[in-house]
Amino acid sequence: MLYNKDCVTQRSMPFWCVGSPLADPFGGGVMEKLDSLEIAKIIAWAGKEGYIEATSYHDDDLVPWDPANPEDDLDPDSFAYKRLRELKAIFDDAGLEVNSSICNLHGHSMFRDGGLCNPDKEIRLLAQKKVERTLRIGQFFGAKYFVYWVARDGFEVPVITKWDKVYDHLAEGLNHVTSYIREKNMTNYIAATIEPKPNEPRGQMFLPTSGHAVGFIYGKLNDPSFWGVNPELLQHESMALMNAVMTVSYLCSMDKLKFPHFGCQIKAQFDNDFPPLVGPEGLKETVMMFHALNSIGWKGVVEYDCHMLRAEGTPEEAVQARKQFIIDCTNALEIALDLAKRITNSSVYPSQSAADLASIREMCALPEAKLVR
Repeated sequence: MLYNKDCVTQRSMPFWCVGSPLADPFGGGVMEKLDSLEIAKIIAWAGKEGYIEATSYHDDDLVPWDPANPEDDLDPDSFAYKRLRELKAIFDDAGLEVNSSICNLHGHSMFRDGGLCNPDKEIRLLAQKKVERTLRIGQFFGAKYFVYWVARDGFEVPVITKWDKVYDHLAEGLNHVTSYIREKNMTNYIAATIEPKPNEPRGQMFLPTSGHAVGFIYGKLNDPSFWGVNPELLQHESMALMNAVMTVSYLCSMDKLKFPHFGCQIKAQFDNDFPPLVGPEGLKETVMMFHALNSIGWKGVVEYDCHMLRAEGTPEEAVQARKQFIIDCTNALEIALDLAKRITNSSVYPSQSAADLASIREMCALPEAKLVR
């Protein structure tokens, strides 16, 4: 099922966005957590209504993980095996595809000092087993991408960090992804991606920006052609005062932009994860990002990675609030694409500032200014 508007071929709404209870470091969830079947039904509603064409998930969004039973997804008598089939029936009925399968290497307390980069070899091996399980789940759903989010692979105290080891550990973990996909003939995966982030939940991450991710792919991975980047824009790189227009343009020039995670962000703040276009800033940068993608000729999936504002959480109408959130995200993408399409750059301007101001007039559909002298 395709959407195909300008540079966007599909819209994907992940489980973690819809299921978020809106907790933050200063307070618990505003709404109760939903069961994965309840979340799936909301996402399926959005698919049937024509708001989205795909979904994604962390493995733990769908079924709980037991480190003592890392292959429960293969056991027909297990809860995981049965639940995954219930979820697939819901996806299939709604005509939804699965864009990405992501391994949660940040939630369990054993990963508090990292997953694939943990200094403890036994924990790194358990993280690899969890990745294998996530890859199998993705194969079952026909996921197009496996995503490595940097999660807790980072540090606070540099003096105890094994700098001669951490990037080798990470390369070992990600090379294992590629080997496992090939070994198990998982032909559904068209690529794997790295999702960088500068900080939070760790003080510093080992792959903080898209540039770091591309360099790591070419410098350390056995099959760099299979790996790309899915930047979270505006959020993650805006946290480090990077610009989304430059990020997507650079990644396209390196043929490494697989798909963006999409939301809104106040620059240099914590990870706001606002819905797209929502909040006090980001409109112009978002529109220019899509203008750049249109100009370059990139086409692909846009996957939301955000949640509704905590103030919008309505415990008494938890399902309806989540549906409205999906509608708001869909509306925001439509606005951004429509505004980007208005910008033509069809004239020669006396200065760069004049060109910028003219693009704002085009974007806002304002008439030519009558300047009073």
